[in-house]
Amino acid sequence: MSAPPLLRVRQLGRRDYRETWEAMRAFTEQRTAATPSELWVLEHERVFTQGQAGRAEHLLDPGDIPVIQTDRGGQITYHGPGQLVMYLLLSLRETGLGVRSLVSAMENSVIDLLSEHGVQAEARPNAPGVYVADAKIAAVGLRVRRGFTYHGLSFNVDMDLEPFTRINPCGYRGLPVTQARETGITQSPEQLAPALIQHFCRHTGYQIGNPRKSASSLSD
Repeated sequence: MSAPPLLRVRQLGRRDYRETWEAMRAFTEQRTAATPSELWVLEHERVFTQGQAGRAEHLLDPGDIPVIQTDRGGQITYHGPGQLVMYLLLSLRETGLGVRSLVSAMENSVIDLLSEHGVQAEARPNAPGVYVADAKIAAVGLRVRRGFTYHGLSFNVDMDLEPFTRINPCGYRGLPVTQARETGITQSPEQLAPALIQHFCRHTGYQIGNPRKSASSLSD
């Protein structure tokens, strides 16, 4: 039996969205089949991001928050401090998963984490992401280039949810949005990250490792 693929986990703290997006694209352009895959765990400064399918009518009143047109799938969402973001810089061939299965792995990782804290959550086949009751608590969006993925998952933990009222979240008018704090979970994004990473590795077959060389320009 072959050994599980290694995954380098990089804890990047709070980062500017555009800088991180450009680094993800550069990593993906430069990597080869021999480049170890990476998982980037971070928070962003306040920003709205519009996916490739995004429509202008879903951006209601951005105010002073920047809006960035990006190259992931999906519509518009918000990132900000207190949200746990996990970017998947993976090889689909290495995982043996298709895009839909990888999306399910992200969703199930959040569902399992919430279940550990006694919170029931679900995924919806017609509306990607994770929901507690009728409120969205995590959003997903990927980009695949040359068989490699980037972008990933955002999980609302302990943040200001007001900016979500300035958009139709993920393209759904009036969609309620919630976060871990409102379910009774008191841990910070940094505290919840290790368990989320472990669940993700279990769902995808990765083993956490620390390859010496990274193709990324971002420093830990």
